[in-house]
Amino acid sequence: MKESVKFINLKLAPKLFEKLDRAFPVTFPRGVTLSAPFGDEPESAALEVQSVGSFAASFVPRIRDFDRLDRQFRIESSVWQSLPQYQDHGFVVFKLKAGKQKVHPMAFAYPARDREQIVFPTVHIHDGKVHAEAEFDHALYCQSESGEVRMSWQESVALAGGYVNEATTRGTIRKDEHVYKKTIQGLHKNEDLVVPS
Repeated sequence: MKESVKFINLKLAPKLFEKLDRAFPVTFPRGVTLSAPFGDEPESAALEVQSVGSFAASFVPRIRDFDRLDRQFRIESSVWQSLPQYQDHGFVVFKLKAGKQKVHPMAFAYPARDREQIVFPTVHIHDGKVHAEAEFDHALYCQSESGEVRMSWQESVALAGGYVNEATTRGTIRKDEHVYKKTIQGLHKNEDLVVPS
């Protein structure tokens, strides 16, 4: 359903993460499930590909719908046999457009399955395979009221508005709140990260 996922063009915020990182003078060491139930779409319809800044993007309501996805985004169906926990999940796929493109942050909003959680889809699929462990090199950011996040993630030294222009982030950052950061590096269990919101 078109209403299920809203792509957010962050082309005007190409240095968003670099700017956010300035709020964290010392990095904090380490650490879900892209999940939302979506309505049915006609099974025969090709899935829409949208232009989102430098990227082509599409939403796949269920694993079986990958067959309806434009070939440029396809993932072999055998991969999903290794990830049975995602059978009722939706997926967002991005691909850098052909030609010379400037890479910028990617974002999307969707109706959460559980509004009490923030989900970071960190499962890795490399070479068409899902391994039990994967090499992580991620800096994750969120804005949360959760005591768990506030206790175990690094807090920005000032409000987000001191580092980023809220208008260019198109509603993905609230300027009057702190930002929290977790860095995950090295070999880790290949799974999503879920934290309380």
